[in-house]
Amino acid sequence: MEEILVLAEHRQGELREITFEMLTLANRIAREKGLGVTTVFLGHEAPHLVEALKGACDRILQVEDETLARYDADPYLGTLDAIIQQRKPGLILIGHTAIGMDLAPALATRLSIPLATDCVDVHFGEEGLEVLRQIYGGKIHSRLTLKPSDQTLISVRPGSFEAEREQSKSAEKESMAAPEISGLMRRRFLEYLEAALEDVDITAADILVSVGRGIGKPENIPVVQEFADAIGATLSCSRPVADEGWLPKSRQVGTSGKTVRPKIYIALGISGAYQHQAGMKGAETIIAVNTDSSAPIFSFAHYGIIADLMQVLPVLREKFTSGS
Repeated sequence: MEEILVLAEHRQGELREITFEMLTLANRIAREKGLGVTTVFLGHEAPHLVEALKGACDRILQVEDETLARYDADPYLGTLDAIIQQRKPGLILIGHTAIGMDLAPALATRLSIPLATDCVDVHFGEEGLEVLRQIYGGKIHSRLTLKPSDQTLISVRPGSFEAEREQSKSAEKESMAAPEISGLMRRRFLEYLEAALEDVDITAADILVSVGRGIGKPENIPVVQEFADAIGATLSCSRPVADEGWLPKSRQVGTSGKTVRPKIYIALGISGAYQHQAGMKGAETIIAVNTDSSAPIFSFAHYGIIADLMQVLPVLREKFTSGS
């Protein structure tokens, strides 16, 4: 295996964060195994997106065609099939996104190569390629060793790796003509249907203040919001708070919500069930406040405070705003 192939994912003129998360993983493996990292960019008239990839890989393989301007299953499948058969990379990484869940199984079947989906880690062990997957909503980690193969396709769960956009590289660019797609085009792109506009994107926040059942009642939410505003944070929540309608679903962290990787995650009144852990354990620093000393969140938080959150908030606010 001489090359790791990463499929760049883009939507409406922007590279998706999963692209750089996969490149972080690919570069880590490449350093360990002495391999090259090639990013495949399928698109049309988007030089600014190609330019943004240069610092994070060794080579960019650009395929320009009108049919690739946005994700369309058949052109993408046919193009990637041709690329992989020609280049024969040992490892192919695709995001476990709406695109990846549609594309990866069909591509693996077409190429007759092994596929491991929704992986949160990938590395080479003594017996070969190993992947880490979460099952039962993140309660159990399953480590699988894949059978030896010249080529393997992996889909990577978003939020599993830090998205390092600049990695001190200077990629060479290589262009390739889009192959002719023969046969019936069973599906074609019609339009993007935008979901209802969310009030905030919690996945982009550097600091998150998250509230759980321990908040007690919805009347306490404004107090926490005031604290979050004072320290420049975004307000999020656990599932019970969203289920009660105290905060919108867009603010929910966890397996049935969103996966976040903020620099600081302040968990207020959150017990830390495994479903919630799966969505926030990638935070750089986790501060937990809970009256229950046996709450699971204290087993993985970096700092823990056993106290009533409403009494702790003024103290935390003073510490954050004074810089002490």
